[in-house]
Amino acid sequence: MYFTKDEYPGGNNLASTPRVWREMFKRVPCEFLGLNYDPSHLRLLMADYVKPVYEFKDKIFHVHFKDIQIHKDKLDEHGAFSYPALWHSPKLPGLGMVDFGAFCSALNDIRYNGPACIEVEDRAFEGSLADVKRGIEQSYRFMSQWV
Repeated sequence: MYFTKDEYPGGNNLASTPRVWREMFKRVPCEFLGLNYDPSHLRLLMADYVKPVYEFKDKIFHVHFKDIQIHKDKLDEHGAFSYPALWHSPKLPGLGMVDFGAFCSALNDIRYNGPACIEVEDRAFEGSLADVKRGIEQSYRFMSQWV
């Protein structure tokens, strides 16, 4: 979901919502086409990130454990149609607004056992290699409750 200010809201990623996913999988009926599922992306869109896990259980090929903080004061100032970097911050798992207990419960319900990664995208943990390592360790400790 990387995009520049002039590409918002869709950027270069067309596969951004469940509605689009349904259409995509209908038009390209291929067992090798799937999702890299990141709950923070749907949270950014103010959409449910747990419910689609059940609907797209056979199309989730990879999972990102990344969180997001939406700054309500900035959202109120700029509005939801503004460039989202003005009102949100990507965070390590557990430091934002994603309910990882609910998300991982859904992944367990669908018996997901595919690859998952901690996506270190948090400005507080990007200053140095030591910061990144500290972020991975912290995320591992947090995520080990459910994974």
